[in-house]
Amino acid sequence: MKIKRFEDIIAWQKAREQVEKIYRLTGTDKFNRDFGLKDQIRRAAISVMSNIAEGYARQTDKEFVQFLYIARGSAFEIQSQLYVALDLGYIVEEEFEKTYEAFSEISRLIMGLIKYLQNK
Repeated sequence: MKIKRFEDIIAWQKAREQVEKIYRLTGTDKFNRDFGLKDQIRRAAISVMSNIAEGYARQTDKEFVQFLYIARGSAFEIQSQLYVALDLGYIVEEEFEKTYEAFSEISRLIMGLIKYLQNK
């Protein structure tokens, strides 16, 4: 499939879905008391989809790859922050596992796109 716009990128689509889920997950009373963590995890989630889009707009594979690595870094940042949320009792194990795995999938998709761009 030819990518004609950033919205065609599966990693971006999945990241978009997760932004909504992160906002819902962090909209609870427990999270509301911890503005720093709430804000950071939300910003990181937005960063994943934003960096995929911005990299695509750069129009060179080299720059696109740079932004994809940043997006991937944000996905890992979220996974790390999920541990904090779990340890502090802001989320339960099931929410942790589900969200952690979703960002693992996004990370794999981003890495696949990086490898494709580097090898073409």
